[in-house]
Amino acid sequence: MKTLSLLEISEIVNGTVERFGEDLDNIRISGINTLSAAGDAEISFLANKHYRPDLLNTEASAVLLAADDDAPDHCAVIRVADPYLAFAMLQRFFYPPSVPNGERHMSAVIDPSARLADDVEVAANAVIGANTYIGAGTIIGAGCVIGDGVKIGERCLLHANAVVCAGCVLGNDVFLQSGAVIGSDGFGYAWDGSQHLKIPQVGRVILENDVEVGANTCIDRGAIGDTVIERGVKLDNQIQIAHNVRVGAYSVMASQVGISGSTQIGNGCQFGGQAGLAGHIRVGDGVKLAAKSGVMSDLAAGGTYAGAPAMPHRLWLKVSALTLKLPEIWKMLRGR
Repeated sequence: MKTLSLLEISEIVNGTVERFGEDLDNIRISGINTLSAAGDAEISFLANKHYRPDLLNTEASAVLLAADDDAPDHCAVIRVADPYLAFAMLQRFFYPPSVPNGERHMSAVIDPSARLADDVEVAANAVIGANTYIGAGTIIGAGCVIGDGVKIGERCLLHANAVVCAGCVLGNDVFLQSGAVIGSDGFGYAWDGSQHLKIPQVGRVILENDVEVGANTCIDRGAIGDTVIERGVKLDNQIQIAHNVRVGAYSVMASQVGISGSTQIGNGCQFGGQAGLAGHIRVGDGVKLAAKSGVMSDLAAGGTYAGAPAMPHRLWLKVSALTLKLPEIWKMLRGR
């Protein structure tokens, strides 16, 4: 088991140890836990003021605190600029990424024309199609299906039962959680007077470097041209992204977001759970959407929006407050 001294931890998180003495120099930290659950030889952190009462009673050997947080008297403190970021950095030390072992399970089906780097690991029952390429350091989990002509970069991790359909492209350091489907057909049909005529979806999905896709999230291939998820985008579970959407770099989306076809999302956007966006619209850089927002038209860069239809957040607060008063207002009007 890895253990760290407080000084070593402070170097990892760019922090400063307080009250380093009284045998604190002999403390060895073996893991991280919540304030309420942490015990001896564990470190914790305060990133949300809601958990401040737990700080007074924590049994952690040390805590990560911001500069303006009051320190408890019974444990060591490491001051950091951002406790949550420090937690993330330390957690990555204790739980480093998996390293592929180069093994190919005997039940995996790998087309002879596929090119895999020597250390690529392929688990049981995975299927890898013709003319695929998979870069060094990548792990293909059990039951994954990789279609013909797929290109997967280095240090990718595809969890069990992820699917990458034919022709799609994954950059380096891409993570797919279980059940993610990359490159499913877009929802494209034309009415011919008697039936819905399926339109062949011939584009690709391109996931750029450092993209993560949650469990059971589906990203449809372009009808013509590509669906593109730019570098650093993080997608939660059960998200639907339709054909020919483009999501700008470093945007993040919570569970059950739905984006209709050909919509363009700017860089650094943040979407709350169950937000829904109509097709063929543009969302500017840095837009924030509250949960359950319904976006029907273009949104200017840098704004914060809520409601359905989506409106500036401050206006939505006023509308929501008024909505709660409607029964009272209606009663007054009826009494006239």
